[in-house]
Amino acid sequence: MNIRKNLLALTTILTIALMLMPACSNKNNSKTTGFGYNSRKWGGFENTKYKGQETGPGLVLVPGGAFVMGSTEQDVLYEYTNVERKVTVNSFYMDQTEISNLQYGEYVYWLSRVFTDYLEVYKTALPDTNCWRSRLGFNEPYVEYYFRHPAYKNYPVVGVSWLQATDFAAWRTDRVNEMILDREKIHPYKDFKAKNEENFNTKAYLADQYQPATRKKQKGMPRDYRTKKGKRDVQVKDGIMLPEYRLPTEAEWEYAAQANIGNSQFENTDEKRIYSWNDLTVRMTEGKEKNRGKMMANFKRDKGDQGGIASQLNDAGSITVPVDAYWPSDFGLYNMSGNVSEWVMDVYRPLSLEDIDDFNSFRGNVYTKVALDQYGELEEKDSLGRIKFVPVTDQENKDRRNYKTSDNIGYKDAMTYENDEQKYEYGVTTLIDDKARVYKGGSWNDRAYWMSAGNRRFLDQALSTSTIGFRCAMIRVGSPIGNSKKRNKSLPSSGVGKGKYK
Repeated sequence: MNIRKNLLALTTILTIALMLMPACSNKNNSKTTGFGYNSRKWGGFENTKYKGQETGPGLVLVPGGAFVMGSTEQDVLYEYTNVERKVTVNSFYMDQTEISNLQYGEYVYWLSRVFTDYLEVYKTALPDTNCWRSRLGFNEPYVEYYFRHPAYKNYPVVGVSWLQATDFAAWRTDRVNEMILDREKIHPYKDFKAKNEENFNTKAYLADQYQPATRKKQKGMPRDYRTKKGKRDVQVKDGIMLPEYRLPTEAEWEYAAQANIGNSQFENTDEKRIYSWNDLTVRMTEGKEKNRGKMMANFKRDKGDQGGIASQLNDAGSITVPVDAYWPSDFGLYNMSGNVSEWVMDVYRPLSLEDIDDFNSFRGNVYTKVALDQYGELEEKDSLGRIKFVPVTDQENKDRRNYKTSDNIGYKDAMTYENDEQKYEYGVTTLIDDKARVYKGGSWNDRAYWMSAGNRRFLDQALSTSTIGFRCAMIRVGSPIGNSKKRNKSLPSSGVGKGKYK
């Protein structure tokens, strides 16, 4: 009798528990509707399994955070264009080294091979090797050999304008994503014979305006849950292809150059660095005894002293040095101080400190949208295989609060004086205009002062010199702490993935 009563009580308890259980207990079901994810029966809405952003070729993750942006030394020029202020940058990726002649040579070779009907594309991309010429110096050998000779293949490319560097980054995005589609057996690479507009372009592919050499549904292609056995092309929601390579913003570059993780405790930075290493001198003072006293970077030590005397070369670089020379910073980046100065994305303003956001600071936003035809359909890609973009209109933004117009480069340039609006006449009485771009860091031909991360200079975006190179960056999407399997305990659980923060 007692056993029967106990069984009855247990049955009652289980029944009540089942009644109280949520209807959507299956982790593959929507917490909104109860519908099944990735199910043809429920319409095929996909919930992608995503492990996190992979690190693209050449990149290292720079964990973001707050830092004091601005000058670290006395402003000897008395310009006061970079007064200290605290800002935050999100985590991002950056090239471990400056872009080398070998890397840039691969780019111009590809252009010459693919754009056979548009050789001006190739010619426009070529570095200006004449940048080495000096009216009172014999630098003609560098004009002839620096970009072309294998002796300099691992040296930083120079003679590249801001516009050329930006084009390189866009090209690199497409080639890396093309490689990923091949690696994942989605679209095997058979387009080495593709010419002109037939070349792979990420945005054209995502807009279904690119026809790969094979349209056969490959093993690695995502499953189309709307059909019974179908496959489909890759989409943004799959997280397979990488975001765009680009130039770093000024804030990102300066943050990466300081690399303050090596001199911080808990949530405090003990000492703001002048250079990309933790010392007030340009010579090695720590580490192995054999390295003590050696130069930490490539720069001009004194007037007429580009690299020391024959028996004792102080930095072993009369001009540039290999992109992986010297010691990396605490972020694992090489030559953030010295060797060549580097382009960043920002448009230059002398008073940027007064009119920037304190999160992901940047001046240079021009908002665009894809170009549509008269029927509201996406316009055909251009002759180079690229999707067309046009500026957003003031009319469609009239009700917006965060921006009103497409071109925001000159935002806050206007000033009011006695109720009359005045504007700075950039380009009329000054070299500063909307085409003046910031470059950072010292070069092989600069004194140590310019190696300070906080110092900034500018040059027209179409010009180039023998002292300016560049490196690329990429946004970090999702978690700023990387693809760690352990959740950051300071973050609330998302309820996804068994408590793991991704």
